[in-house]
Amino acid sequence: MEKHQLLQNIKTILIQNKLSLSVAESCTGGLVSSYLTDIDGASNFIYQNFVTYSNEAKNRILNVSIETLNKYGAVSEQVAYQMSKGLLNYADCSIATTGILGPTGGSPEKPIGLVYISYGLKDKINVVKYMSRKASTNNRYEIKKDIVIQALYGFLEFIKANIGDI
Repeated sequence: MEKHQLLQNIKTILIQNKLSLSVAESCTGGLVSSYLTDIDGASNFIYQNFVTYSNEAKNRILNVSIETLNKYGAVSEQVAYQMSKGLLNYADCSIATTGILGPTGGSPEKPIGLVYISYGLKDKINVVKYMSRKASTNNRYEIKKDIVIQALYGFLEFIKANIGDI
């Protein structure tokens, strides 16, 4: 499925089910939000999006606990989960990203291209660990685009799988 059709499918499901969406991005720096607003009618489902790059912003805006940030680090399943949970205070659905784009900052435990993407719908949250297929390029923008497409495909699958639960 190409990008435009992917976005149209997300739009249709959210509007048909009268669901709002909020997005919090760390490593993707607003690119998920940018892609979502590339389609006409995004204002009918997007509520409020955030770029929460710093730990302080994750804590202040999304209620990610300082203890979790200190214990697991910003790039972790636990932080991604709390980011989506915090977003659900703003909207019915959530997408959150936190990862490492490189070309510096990676480690054996958390290599460049690692991202945690979380999805929320009402009281259900799912976190996915993804390793960018573009990590070997050391090109931040290519890694970012790969993560964004993965996040949007994952959100579409998550919402389709859980829409019956609302």
